Amino acid sequence: MCGIVGGIAQRDVVPIMMEGLSRLEYRGYDSAGIAVLDQAENMQRIRSVGKVAMLQEMVDSGNVSGNLGIAHTRWATHGMPAERNAHPHMSGEQVAIVHNGIIENYARLRKELESQGYRFTSETDTEVIAHLLGSILKDEQDLLKAVQRSITRLVGAYGLAVVSTNDNDKMVVARAGSPLVIGIGVGEHFIASDVFALLPVTQRFIFLEEGDVAEITRKSVRIFDNEGNPVKRPERTSELSASTAEKGPYRHYMLKEIFEQPSVIAETLEGRIHKGRLLEDSFGHEAKALLDKTKSVHIIACGTSYHAGMVARYWLEEAGVPCSVEVASEFRYRKVVVPDDTLFITISQSGETADSLAALRGSREMGYIGSLTVCNVPESSLVRESNAALMTRAGPEVGVASTKAFTTQLVALRLLTLALARRFGMTPQQEEVYVNELHALPRQVEVVLELSDAIKEMANAFSEKNHALFLGRGTFYPIAMEGALKLKEISYIHAEAYPAGELKHGPLALVDAEMPVVCALPNDPLLEKVISNLQEVRARGGELFLFSDHDVQIDLDRFQNLTLADIYPSTAPIVYSVPLQLLSYHVAVLKGTDVDQPRNLAKSVTVE
Repeated sequence: MCGIVGGIAQRDVVPIMMEGLSRLEYRGYDSAGIAVLDQAENMQRIRSVGKVAMLQEMVDSGNVSGNLGIAHTRWATHGMPAERNAHPHMSGEQVAIVHNGIIENYARLRKELESQGYRFTSETDTEVIAHLLGSILKDEQDLLKAVQRSITRLVGAYGLAVVSTNDNDKMVVARAGSPLVIGIGVGEHFIASDVFALLPVTQRFIFLEEGDVAEITRKSVRIFDNEGNPVKRPERTSELSASTAEKGPYRHYMLKEIFEQPSVIAETLEGRIHKGRLLEDSFGHEAKALLDKTKSVHIIACGTSYHAGMVARYWLEEAGVPCSVEVASEFRYRKVVVPDDTLFITISQSGETADSLAALRGSREMGYIGSLTVCNVPESSLVRESNAALMTRAGPEVGVASTKAFTTQLVALRLLTLALARRFGMTPQQEEVYVNELHALPRQVEVVLELSDAIKEMANAFSEKNHALFLGRGTFYPIAMEGALKLKEISYIHAEAYPAGELKHGPLALVDAEMPVVCALPNDPLLEKVISNLQEVRARGGELFLFSDHDVQIDLDRFQNLTLADIYPSTAPIVYSVPLQLLSYHVAVLKGTDVDQPRNLAKSVTVE
C-alpha cells in the first residue's frame, strides 16, 4: 500500500500522475516513485523518500515525460522507508510494477528467483513480483498473458499495475483484495487505487472486481475474470468533483472536516426523516427486506468505525435488538456462532478496509440472513459486495483521523436503530420523539463548534503531557475510546479510555498530577456514579477536564469544565464526540505534529 496511479495517452501522463499522487497523500505514505516509458521507449524511474513534493522536484529537474507510466505512494510493510524499497520496482530495464497489498509467499518465491540468478535490491515483497514477471517474460512475450501466469503463483492480496518496454502501447492491471479503478477517457485511459486521484481528468470509471485482470490501451479496455474469461464490468459516473476536497480558509483538512459536520449530518438525514417519521423506503428495497427478517445483528468494523458500532450496540439493545460488535481482524480468525435470523453489518469509511471486506466475504458461508454496510463511498467494494448499503454521505474525508465520517456513521446507525426498533415494539409516539431529536442534531453540533476557542485554551494543559485518560459510561464509554484514539493519532500522546466504573480495577494506579483525565458528563441516570468516580481521581491529584450538559451540578474541586447546550439523550453521544475532536486537534497543533498525515498511519487500511 498505499496509492497507485497510472495512465496511457497521446499526451504526457507525468503531470496527471503527479497530480494523482498528490491527491492520494491523505491516505498516508512514506515514499513515492514514478516509472515512465519515454519517447525513445526507455523506462525512466525516479523514487524518493518523503513527500510527493520531493518527488516532484526530482521529476522537474530530470525532465521526465512520457505517454505511458505508473506511479505509487508507499506505506512501509516489508522493508523500512528507503529509496531502494520505494515503488515502482523493476526487473532489469524491461518491466516496472507498482503494488498495493501483501504477498504472503514472497520469501519462498524470492529464494526460488535468487537461485535463478535474480538479484534483489530491496526488502519488499513487490520486487518478487517484478522478477517473477521478468522470468515469465523470457518465454511469454505478451504482457497480459505474463501477468495472468504470474498471479497464479501469488498468495496474498494485491492491486498491481505493470508496464513493459516490450509492450509499449499497453499497461496491465490486476486486483485481488486491494481496490483498483480504471478511468475512462477519449483516446486515453487511467488507473488508480482511488477515484479521487483521477477526478481532474475523468468522472467515468470501471471498478475491477475480485480476481479481475485488465489490459488497457489508449483505445480499449479488456477485462478478464479470475478464470481468464472476457467479462464486461459496468461503467459508473462519479458524483464527486475535483474541487470537492479543498481546504478553503482552514489551516488543516481535519479542522475543515470537523466544521463540516453540521452540514454533512443534515445530508445524512436528508430524505430519511420527515414530520416525526422515519422514511424507511429511503433505505432501499433490499435493506427493508433484510430488516423485516432480522432478529439480531452482528456488527463488524475496525478503528473509529468499531467505536461507532459500540455506540450502536447500546442503542440497538435498548430497543430490544440483540447485538454483538467485534473487531474485524478478530472475527475473521475465530469460530463464530450465528443465531438464527442474524443480519451481518459492516461499518467502514472507505469501504475498502481489508479485514472488514474479508469478514464480509467469509460471512456468506456462516448462515447470516444477509449483509448491510454503513459506508461513505458509493463505489467501494463493501457497498458493491453487500446485499444492502446505508450511505453516510459525509463526502471525501482527507484527514487521516476520522471526524465527520464518524459522526455520520453514528447518525446512519441511529436511523438503522429506529428502523429495527419499529419491528421490536417502538410506538409512533416514541418514534416522533427520536426523529425530532435527530432533526435538531445539526444545530446542536453548530453550537458546540462555537466552543472551539474555549477548547483551544483547555488544550494548553495537554501540550507538555505524555499520557491522558478518557472516561465514560454507557454510550459515552465508546465515545471516550474515540476521544483517546483521536488524541493518540494526531498528537502522539499516549491515551487510554476506560469505563469510569473500572477506575478501581487498575487504571487508578496511573492517576497523578501529570495524568489529565477527560470525561463526558451528560445528565443521564449514571451521572452521580460518574461524579463519584471522578472524586477518586481528584483524591489522587488528577486534573479533570469535563464536558457537561448545561444543567449538571458538579461537586468537585480543581477541574476545568465546558458546558454544552441543550442536548437530547438519544443523540448526545454524537454531540459529545465533537468537543473531543476539537480538543485533540488543538493539542496536536500546539505540539506541532502533522495533523492531517500523522506518522505511521494510513487513511484506508487495505492490507491485513
